[in-house]
Amino acid sequence: MKEIPVNDRPYERCIKQGPEALSDEELLSVIIRTGSRKANSLETARQILRLNYPQDGILGLCHLTLPELKEVEGIGDVKGIQLLCIGELSRRISRRFVMSEITRFQNPEEVVNYYMEEMRHMEQEQLHVMLTDNKQGMIRDVLISKGTVNASIVSPREILIEALRYRAVGMIMVHNHPSGDPTPSREDCSITQRVKEAGKLVGIQLLDHIVIGDGSYSSFKKEGML
Repeated sequence: MKEIPVNDRPYERCIKQGPEALSDEELLSVIIRTGSRKANSLETARQILRLNYPQDGILGLCHLTLPELKEVEGIGDVKGIQLLCIGELSRRISRRFVMSEITRFQNPEEVVNYYMEEMRHMEQEQLHVMLTDNKQGMIRDVLISKGTVNASIVSPREILIEALRYRAVGMIMVHNHPSGDPTPSREDCSITQRVKEAGKLVGIQLLDHIVIGDGSYSSFKKEGML
């Protein structure tokens, strides 16, 4: 940073002009503070933003792993974990913001807006179930399965135990396809039907099953498959 005039350095600019005046690279450089012998913090931040998701820029920070971050010289365990925590904080803030705007999840688009940014770049499938009250307000978001989502791993019993525990009236299943293609598979259709029938027995309605792709989605309800 010594080669940059004092008044142009990100930290000093942040003090004088506020964080809103800084670019993504500058904001990140303030957080990591120091770079390496070969690159200052600004250049290190630039390298981080180019990792894995160059088309996403700063959004890529939410999807990087610790080993990937440590590929950048100057980033070790401590700084890497700090960056992971910042990514997680940003996801939680984003979801809280969506929740403040939406009190009821009455259509697929509202559900997709809640889950999309968190799930669109996941390298493994995850199955979440949104448990809702009688006005389709969210009671709780439950992670049911991480890995391959198929009938041999996911059982309706697991889902209904959670639904009964939180006294839910409705359920919305949400899972992602790492391929980016949200077209439901045969397994997706099988699981949906099994959960729907099991829910009927205890009076808890399966309202939808949404498959998240990369910026796209498929809704069983919208497609008339539920």
